[in-house]
Amino acid sequence: MTKVHEDPPVLPTQQDEVAAAGSEFLGGPMGRYARLGGHWLTPVRVVALVALGMFALGMVQKLPCYDWAWFRGAGSQYTHACYSDIPHLFSVRGFADGLTPYFDRLPGDMEYLEYPVLTGLFMEVASWLTPGGGSLQHREQMYWMVNAGMLMACTAVIAVCVVRTHRRRPWDALLFALAPAFALTATINWDLLAIALTAAGMLMWSRGRTLLFGVFIGLATAAKLYPVLLLGVLFVLCWRAGKWRAFGSAVLGAAVSWLVVNLPVMLYAWDGWTKFYTFSQERPIDFGSVWLLISQRSGNPLSDANTYATGLTLLLCAGIGLLTLTAPRRPRFAQLAFLVVAAFILANKVYSPQYVLWLIPLAALARPRWRDFLIWQAGEVVYFFGIWLYLAYTTSGDKHQGLPTEGYQVAIAAHLLTTLYLCAVVVRDILLPERDVVRRDGSDDPSGGVLDGAEDVFVLSDAARAPQEAAPSEGQRVAWGTAPRD
Repeated sequence: MTKVHEDPPVLPTQQDEVAAAGSEFLGGPMGRYARLGGHWLTPVRVVALVALGMFALGMVQKLPCYDWAWFRGAGSQYTHACYSDIPHLFSVRGFADGLTPYFDRLPGDMEYLEYPVLTGLFMEVASWLTPGGGSLQHREQMYWMVNAGMLMACTAVIAVCVVRTHRRRPWDALLFALAPAFALTATINWDLLAIALTAAGMLMWSRGRTLLFGVFIGLATAAKLYPVLLLGVLFVLCWRAGKWRAFGSAVLGAAVSWLVVNLPVMLYAWDGWTKFYTFSQERPIDFGSVWLLISQRSGNPLSDANTYATGLTLLLCAGIGLLTLTAPRRPRFAQLAFLVVAAFILANKVYSPQYVLWLIPLAALARPRWRDFLIWQAGEVVYFFGIWLYLAYTTSGDKHQGLPTEGYQVAIAAHLLTTLYLCAVVVRDILLPERDVVRRDGSDDPSGGVLDGAEDVFVLSDAARAPQEAAPSEGQRVAWGTAPRD
């Protein structure tokens, strides 16, 4: 296969109009003779520091709740848009009383902890690190602070992994680091743990370490269900490229690591272990979903929401699979990862505000263009404030302080439409590879690992069978997926 020689990093200010305009704040776009490696502020360090700074700003945004709103009734935490599950679950899920997740029954309506095992372990470790003295309110505050510190470490891992996944495009990771929705939602729940493990897995795949990729994805799936979807993505990509050994290695690593975490709880606390799965299955349609929007607008309770959600998810995934096998050039791993996770989110019965975190690192790798990214982020910010103001309205009684149902429906529509918009431009890049900014310099799939530059062995369209070429870059033209040339 044709190899691309090592080139200096791609500068977004030379390719992206929004990035170039934003750089005026720092003195303008970087020139071609600027020093890119002679300072301790490397791209990895810059992105990590920016991400940690945004995380800290998100903590400041939660300050009204930390001081008093979490403990003054439901309405205040909604009107200040600073709600978090973390302090509330410290007491109602038994951590304040020293109960062991999955093994000990809970006194309330929820018999066992309704989170996957690795997330439950994360929560338990945080409770061990929480000081035991003082009032319950003080301990809840400390529990949130301990979790925030642990989630900040996850943020640093995500930043480093996203920077290094695309070797020549480290600055694309600023999309993750500067995402407004990231700052607003980072400490609502424990999602950053699974995201950090997923980002580490994708970095391993980009380096050709297929077994380690599987190990990290198995651990991520033990923390949150959605990362297992990436194995489906690789199944179709490896099918098209004939890389079955690499796929088998990934599946083996994922199965072993998932079992190592889950098997002890499965054997000794089966009822507690199954709670996450039964809760997910029995959960009715809830906030933020397209099904809630349909139900509210039509007056139909949609009692078969599980069937609808599952059917739509399978239909969307089948469409993504067909796109993979018929596209002119094999799609990039990050593109399909973004699309399949977005499909899962769009079809799900519930859309919690922090679910946007699942997509942000993938979006930075799939479509690193500031304009499209910020359009999507605007919709997510609208939804973030919309759900809290809607909850403030529903909990304020006759005062009706907040956003009524019609306004909340607009917020749901903003989330759905902007997510669909970003999906649409990613699909366009797949169908028209020359429009893909990552491939514009002749690269194939920087996050693809063994798939990068590989030949196709199975396709379903004539267009996919024809050799494809990248757009020229400084007189160079690189063939994708063709045999080596003399």
